[in-house]
Amino acid sequence: MNRSASPTTVPSRASTNGIFSAGPLVLAALILGAALTRVLPHPPNFSPVVAIALFGGAYFASRQWAFIVPLAAMLLSDLLLATINGGLYASWFSGAGIWLGYGCVAAITAIGFGLRGKVGGARVLGFAIGTSLLFFIVSNAGAWLTDPMYPKTLGGLGLAYAAGIPFFQWTVLGTLFYAAVLFGGFALLRSRLPALQARTA
Repeated sequence: MNRSASPTTVPSRASTNGIFSAGPLVLAALILGAALTRVLPHPPNFSPVVAIALFGGAYFASRQWAFIVPLAAMLLSDLLLATINGGLYASWFSGAGIWLGYGCVAAITAIGFGLRGKVGGARVLGFAIGTSLLFFIVSNAGAWLTDPMYPKTLGGLGLAYAAGIPFFQWTVLGTLFYAAVLFGGFALLRSRLPALQARTA
């Protein structure tokens, strides 16, 4: 008797590795959903940005899609925020700050590669706090570079960081909240849906 698996019982490489297979689509939907919460009322800096970058780096096997999906989700949410708020927010697209912000998201995604196959509560916690600190450093350096209110001196840089300190707690809390939702939610889905076991894109 031929006991070899039939095509209906063994997923093809295309079905498990393609961006349109179940796992990658769910990852992308979770990231997009988290990113779109930026348009909802929230405390200053309570944001999913760091968490979605870590999550994408941890779970998309394709490094290309690990970068593309979080950056695209962030761009879409930024465009919505600019449309809704206009004014100063819309002007952000013409400044250097946008490149620092998106560059930081890409860097955090690369850091998230360190979680591949090693996702656990303690590791996610450590990565979330560490990358929140990185985001704080980069974003406030960007404010110093682009905001004329800060002198372009070491003292001015210190002022920019001092001004950002009250908001840092919200950056950490937002990252921890969204990391728990994304990593925990996907783990729950994977335990219930065998099609999500492959962490590929």
